[in-house]
Amino acid sequence: MNMMANLGQARLHAMLNAGLEVLRIQQQLTERRSNLVAELLRGQDEFFEHQHYPPGDVFDPETGAQYYYHSHRNEGREHGHFHIFQRPQFLPESFEPARYVKQGVGRCSPREKIGEHWPRGDKALAHIVGVAMDNYGLPIRLFTVNRWVTDETWFAARDVIAMLDRFELRHGWPVPEVNRWLNNLLRLFQPEIVELIRRRDDAVEARGRANPRGDALEDRSLEITASLDISVERRVRQLRRSLNI
Repeated sequence: MNMMANLGQARLHAMLNAGLEVLRIQQQLTERRSNLVAELLRGQDEFFEHQHYPPGDVFDPETGAQYYYHSHRNEGREHGHFHIFQRPQFLPESFEPARYVKQGVGRCSPREKIGEHWPRGDKALAHIVGVAMDNYGLPIRLFTVNRWVTDETWFAARDVIAMLDRFELRHGWPVPEVNRWLNNLLRLFQPEIVELIRRRDDAVEARGRANPRGDALEDRSLEITASLDISVERRVRQLRRSLNI
C-alpha cells in the first residue's frame, strides 16, 4: 500500500524536510564517530537490559511528550528501542481512556469499564509507537504494543492518532540531537504510524474475539500488535520521486 498516494504537496514537502533533518542529524553524529544511541547512553557506566535510559525518562513538561530507550534481550540486528508516549492531560483536547470489555476494546456491553489498574489523572500516558534501533544506532523498525507491555492508559486509536499529530519535544535535555531527531522521525513516518496504531486496535479486538474468557489487553502472548521495517533513506528517495525533485 502506498501511504503517500493521497497526501497533498504541502504535506509531502513537510515530510521531505523532516526526512532531510533526520539524515542531517545522523550524518553529523557519524562525522563525530557517534550515533543517536551512543549519545543518549553517554556517561552511563553500563547498559542493562530492561532499564530505562535516561533514568526517569525524558519528559517535556510543556507538551507532555515523553520517551525512554531500553533493550529486552539480544535480538540480532536490534540493539534496543525507544518507547514514545504522550501524556494527554497536557493537550488542549479532552481525551477519555477507552472503555472495554474482556472480549475487546470499544465493544458496547453493559459490562463495559475502564481498566481499574491503569494509570489515571496526571499519571495517565498513551504509548504512541516504538522505534527499534540497530547496532549502529540507526532506526530499522516501527512497532506498536499491547497495553500491558508499557503499563499505559489505553486510548482508542483515533485518540492516539490525534496525540501523534501534536507530539513535540521542545527542550534539549538530555541530548538535543536525539529530541530533534525523534520529532522529525515521527513526522517523516506519520502515515505509517497512523496505520500501525489502527492495526494495534484490530489486533487486540481479534484476540478478544478469539479468547472471550480472557482480557486481550493483559494477554502476555500478545506483545507486539503491529510492526513495520523502515529505511529513512528509502523514504526520502520516495518523497523526492513523488515531488519530482
